Amino acid sequence: MKTLEELALLIPNAKIVGNGSVKLTTIEHDSRKCIVGSLFVCFEGAHVDGHSFIDQAVGRGAVAIMTTRTDVSAPDGISILIVPDMLSSLAVIVPYFYDYPSKRMRVIGITGTNGKTTTTYMIRSVLSNAGLKVGLIGTIQILIGEEMFPIHNTTPNVIDLQHIFVSMVERNVDVVVMEVSSHALAENRVSGVEFDTAVFTNLTQDHLDYHGTMEAYRAAKAKLFEAVSRKGDKAGKTAVINLDDEAAEFMLEHATCNRITYGVERNADLHAADVDVHSGGMKFKIRGAFGVMNMTLHVTGLFNVYNVLAATGACLAEKVEPELIHHTLEHFKSVPGRFERIYADVPFTVIVDYAHTPDGVENVLTTARQIAKRRVITVFGCGGDRDRTKRPIMGRLAARLSDVVLATSDNPRTEEPAAILDEIEVGIREAIGDKPYEKIVDRRAAINRAVEIADAGDVIMILGKGHEDYQILKDRTIHFDDREEARVAINNKLLGRV
Repeated sequence: MKTLEELALLIPNAKIVGNGSVKLTTIEHDSRKCIVGSLFVCFEGAHVDGHSFIDQAVGRGAVAIMTTRTDVSAPDGISILIVPDMLSSLAVIVPYFYDYPSKRMRVIGITGTNGKTTTTYMIRSVLSNAGLKVGLIGTIQILIGEEMFPIHNTTPNVIDLQHIFVSMVERNVDVVVMEVSSHALAENRVSGVEFDTAVFTNLTQDHLDYHGTMEAYRAAKAKLFEAVSRKGDKAGKTAVINLDDEAAEFMLEHATCNRITYGVERNADLHAADVDVHSGGMKFKIRGAFGVMNMTLHVTGLFNVYNVLAATGACLAEKVEPELIHHTLEHFKSVPGRFERIYADVPFTVIVDYAHTPDGVENVLTTARQIAKRRVITVFGCGGDRDRTKRPIMGRLAARLSDVVLATSDNPRTEEPAAILDEIEVGIREAIGDKPYEKIVDRRAAINRAVEIADAGDVIMILGKGHEDYQILKDRTIHFDDREEARVAINNKLLGRV
């Protein structure tokens, strides 16, 4: 346990009101998780103000609160820690409070616009086969060994992240594989984490509603390579970087540790050659210092060639034998919602994918074109309250790479779905030519329409939500799973209901 005063000493201009010698047991931002001795952090969010829950936190045993406000009152006997900035203060005190748990495990961080989730799962598979107990933190879930836990952000906030690390240490995890988002890097959520291997997948347009410019977005990603390059308690720091990406040189400039590059187009440390992509998988060779790996894989698509290279580089950095990497990746199947095929007794193919950026859409539709015997029918939308500039871009890409386009709702949030579709349509009309397209606000109806018009040899691509089992509307969040909806639509077609 540490005292409130010990934490205050780490923060310039922090002030304590009340007893600074009070001993703390945990740091919490959710009043429901407070226990006897907790420090309750009062976040002021867009929809919820933590100050409204001080009494509940105290009722559960909190002995102190943390705030940026000077006008906050607390119940008798409860100390107050006033800090000038909440995020920067938490970035310092939380890892310190929990004794830097990341230093007791190897930590691999993966950043980039696309490919993070699949790459983390590939790395996890290899490391597990190497006999290590692996923790995973990603978009879909948290895994500690085989235990599964839900997750709400690609990278949790600094408090939740340190809680997760503590749990992993307690469960004897050897290595953590985690997705590291640009938001997390910009907001210092991974402050205090000692990374051992850092992977850069790619950088394409996304999150400009948050970062403002591509330059700021790129700079946020580069923070991971500055972090892995810093001297820490553990030896063996490596940056694994996609040399084919335009931002590669920028990332390399920020990586002063050991570096492994990978690519298809450029002569990298790990180079993929003789790539043969087909509907059931793909074949290619990886050339490296170890010689040549002849890969025959169950996953498909050029984007997965890059994911395999990234995973291979990360595992080599962690001293896994090339033969084990080769064997594991050849048996790797897929990740939920990532180019996931919906198997059914129909003469056409249905694939669900998380692609929700221009680059992601282009990648998966390019692969769909390669494997389709006839038409590509694309169902997609764009999220509300997010970067609006990518909507016409994604519309153009869908129109150019598809034979039929069905624009529909994604997670509209507070925006009007029809208005989002109008912005997507601007791009569709620029590239569609005489090919058919429809705007269908209801996502279920759009999926049903795709299945209804599909014929033998067609490939239906349902894009944007992937593994998600919900849809965020203006006034509520509802259960919605593209994979479930596709199966229902297929069954209805088989029964003659559509």
